[in-house]
Amino acid sequence: MVLPFEEEDRKKYYKLLDEVFASNFWSDGNMTRRFEEKFQEFTGLNACAVTSGGAGLLSILEYVNVRGKEVIVPANTFWATAQAAKKAGASVVYADCNKEDLCMNYADMVSKVTPNTKAVIVVHIGGHIAFEVEKIAAFCKEHGIALIEDCAHAHGATWNGKTAGGYGLAGSYSFYATKTMPLGEGGMIVSRDKDLIAWMKKFRNYGKEVINGNVVTYPMKEGFNYRISEFTAALGIVQIERLPRILEWKRRLAEKYDQIFDNRVIFPKGMESGYYKYIVFDQNLTEETGKVFNATDFGNEIEGTKLNLPNSYWVAGHHKCAPIYHGWDKAELTVEELRKYLVKNP
Repeated sequence: MVLPFEEEDRKKYYKLLDEVFASNFWSDGNMTRRFEEKFQEFTGLNACAVTSGGAGLLSILEYVNVRGKEVIVPANTFWATAQAAKKAGASVVYADCNKEDLCMNYADMVSKVTPNTKAVIVVHIGGHIAFEVEKIAAFCKEHGIALIEDCAHAHGATWNGKTAGGYGLAGSYSFYATKTMPLGEGGMIVSRDKDLIAWMKKFRNYGKEVINGNVVTYPMKEGFNYRISEFTAALGIVQIERLPRILEWKRRLAEKYDQIFDNRVIFPKGMESGYYKYIVFDQNLTEETGKVFNATDFGNEIEGTKLNLPNSYWVAGHHKCAPIYHGWDKAELTVEELRKYLVKNP
């Protein structure tokens, strides 16, 4: 598999690299600021670039100060979500998901809230926004619980025009190599709260801040190094400009799939997915990409603990993902050709 990166876009990237070399800033410079501004325009949220989506989650949890408290996370998510809470000093409580969207189940989350619950992390699975995020956000606000969004899959996802990361306190996007917007590595924290983002920009740099080319040091014992390089930021600028084309490509393919697969994730009115994955249930496929998560990926399983999470285990055993990665060589087939190619009779 060769992921496409068009010659025109390579030239844009090389031009930006020339600017990086000419600037004498290889980290925490103007290219990072420009990338953040581009991402802010795309999401409508304030943005702070960091080294990874996991580093973004950890940074937000440090801001909330969850040490010695409980953080509720969905069981069926990548281990990074739970690990971020553990590294921030919290105890992890695992919640079940919904069969319909693979995302956190509101009722199960509520049942696991205690006086020691400091934060809830909702994971937007597969490229769409969690169906119950508004209910979860309202509950968290009412009970003084910080809602954090793991947006690692959610590039381009919207619900009635609202992007992932805008429902709670803050969200964290990942730019890992497999994502819809890949940089190889990198992440972006987003929030409506400008003060939070200002804190993050110091936190990622040991408590230091660059103002008009001068480094100003602030006392911040929690700070660490989560900076991205200017070379990564330059690639980010090109990729955020490419993203609408990639999303359009994925959505055209998804429209064909919608005519083939009835037993699939079906979105509520007003929701658009970024289609990190195209998720179907109880379907034999002749070609597929990796599952979103297997049961062996669950945090409780990694920890060696069996929990009552019926929906999560059902989803792990019953879903598959049809190819929808940008550049898939069968994407231009007709609906009927795709049906014959992909659907294997039982």
